[in-house]
Amino acid sequence: MDPRRLVIGLTGGVASGKSTVARAFEARHPGSVVDADLAARAVVEPGSEGLAAVVDHFGPGVVAPDGRLDRAALRAQVFADPAARKTLEGLLHPRIRAWMAERAAASPAPYVVMDIPLLAEGGGRAAWPMLDRILVVDVPVEVQRTRLMARDGVDAALAERMIAAQAARAPRLALADDVIVNLGSPRDVENVVERLDGRYRRA
Repeated sequence: MDPRRLVIGLTGGVASGKSTVARAFEARHPGSVVDADLAARAVVEPGSEGLAAVVDHFGPGVVAPDGRLDRAALRAQVFADPAARKTLEGLLHPRIRAWMAERAAASPAPYVVMDIPLLAEGGGRAAWPMLDRILVVDVPVEVQRTRLMARDGVDAALAERMIAAQAARAPRLALADDVIVNLGSPRDVENVVERLDGRYRRA
């Protein structure tokens, strides 16, 4: 990775509008966004070392008939077992970070935005030492709840559980160098991204 090029970690709570922000950066500089969710799928593709490591630890029952990771079966094993979840993270997180670092190094953009939904939950800066800045997309919890109910068709109780499953706002905001308060229109997001783009290109 070019040491002179800024690497920004982008994160935010569920239904905060983080994906809208990521798309705005990608539209401005194609290839600038490296997605952790995409990395998490890539490192367990059939034939990968990541999938082999998961199967070696959790057994062949986590492989679907088509040879792909059976995420539901794996989730059933780790959901209520913190130790198993920690083991899974230990197997996959270093591979996810390496995959993202490779894509970042190959990016043609003037800076790189690493889209990391669970940055606060996954160790913050200590786990992601390559990040120069962290950009948090933030909204109040009541806005998250309303958006989740509208977007996913869930009731208020389930929306609350989905929000509670992630880090609270305070520890996420404590990581931030930059914050987008996403209470306006998509055009408002574009305007903030435009200002940040200028700052990041000058850094």
